[in-house]
Amino acid sequence: MISRAEYLDAIRRALRHSPVVMLLGPRQVGKSTLARQLLRADDVNYLDLELPGPTTLLREPFTNLKDRRGLVVIDEAQRQPELFPVLRVLADRPRTPARFLLLGSASPELSRQANESLAGRVAFIDVQGLSTAETGLAKTDRLWLRGGFPRAFLAKSEALSLEWRQGFIRTFLERDLGVLGFGYPPPAMMRFWTLLAHYHGQIWNAAEAAAAMGVTARTVNRYLDALEQTYMIRRVLPWYENVGKRIVKSPKIFFRDTGLLHTLQHINTMGELLHHPKLGASWEGFVMEEISAALKLRDFYFYNVHSGTELDMFFLHSGKRIGVEIKREDAPRMTKSMHVALADLKLDKLRVVYPGPHRYKLAPKVECVPFAEIHDLLK
Repeated sequence: MISRAEYLDAIRRALRHSPVVMLLGPRQVGKSTLARQLLRADDVNYLDLELPGPTTLLREPFTNLKDRRGLVVIDEAQRQPELFPVLRVLADRPRTPARFLLLGSASPELSRQANESLAGRVAFIDVQGLSTAETGLAKTDRLWLRGGFPRAFLAKSEALSLEWRQGFIRTFLERDLGVLGFGYPPPAMMRFWTLLAHYHGQIWNAAEAAAAMGVTARTVNRYLDALEQTYMIRRVLPWYENVGKRIVKSPKIFFRDTGLLHTLQHINTMGELLHHPKLGASWEGFVMEEISAALKLRDFYFYNVHSGTELDMFFLHSGKRIGVEIKREDAPRMTKSMHVALADLKLDKLRVVYPGPHRYKLAPKVECVPFAEIHDLLK
């Protein structure tokens, strides 16, 4: 089992300060494994709502929770959203005799209930797939190819990893989306998800996607919302700056997990990936997720002007304006687009992440950084 000590520390800190903590993330990403390191699965305070016993108990939530002490874990919390008003009452008791750790995949009802019922009482922790900080840099290619779902990454062979990912996609479409409140036909969602694999790293065009699917733009946007809310897709928004230029206003679409992207693109081996037309876009999405995890970014953007200037990532960090370009090249060079982005966005730093071994300067404020040094990106 891979250690995820940073998440465990974050959960413990949150539980010290908040009566309710919610772990949110996609199915099978390791939320239950984390919770079981804090409380054994056979403990009476571990309530898994995929099992009939705890589900029956929590049909009367106040009666069955009011006398519990210490840590109480409620797994698959989205299955009983009526819990949340009761948790508000329990969280407001003097000296808070119990702390509640809720595990759930995103759903409209879960998010609504948590925000409405537990405002000011709940801390949220998003659990992502494995990162190189957890797997080690020596396994970067495996993580990139297979993705960050623990079972896909840890499979004993590429064939078994692929088999797990194919099963995950099928189960997600046929069961999980419905359980989470998205009642869309699995065959249509499979067609749409496969279509999105071709949009990975590109500007989203709802009208074009709708024409390809034979449905309305409103329908494909609902499908996209469902995949975004369940952590399958990342919609990266453009950054608007008053620079007097025609800025691209549509989002870019990225798979959060490159393993699922490769499965839907029928990329089964590292050799196939390295010769695939989506190589650059796959690398860009992988590096974005690594940067987001390393710097704990809540939000980041891209910058794109119709005249041709582009910047892969823009974000604010410790009061600084940071730009990132992601290149799958041996020795990136300074480009006109980088010069323009520096000026337009008034960047304090521009970093070019690439797979090579050496760190070197390209210009004032601009530096090439090897992927292996991504945790020191802003030094």
